[in-house]
Amino acid sequence: MGVYDLPYAHDKDGKGTGDVAEILEAKYHPMELYWESHENEIVGHITEAMAGVLESVFMGAPPPEDLTQAVQSGCSQIDAGFKMFLSSREFEYQARLAGNILDVPTKAALAGVNHRKKLKKGARRPSLIDTGLYESSFVSWVERD
Repeated sequence: MGVYDLPYAHDKDGKGTGDVAEILEAKYHPMELYWESHENEIVGHITEAMAGVLESVFMGAPPPEDLTQAVQSGCSQIDAGFKMFLSSREFEYQARLAGNILDVPTKAALAGVNHRKKLKKGARRPSLIDTGLYESSFVSWVERD
């Protein structure tokens, strides 16, 4: 799991989603918490995708050359799950349950900081979703060792 590294338009220091993902993971552990709280679902998505590949092979289709492409449907479900994990505020709940993650919900979320709005402020929002770029750049994949 990771993010596509995209630049933030409002960041004068040139930080991108990769930089922000590292900072957020070190402080809040969102991807780790997603894995820990949804491990069975994540494994199930990949297992289901692999079963579909095997079924196709058993029916005479050639085996896929690219494993990542073969399990893309499972990865897409994982991606959607992570985005829901953030936007539904489940991340905040899981972070509080973990007990060792401070400042959740974040002060920015509680204050409604939102760089997508002209006034840069709005209603209370989920933590870690300001511009939406971090959330939308999330991606999962499978690699062969």
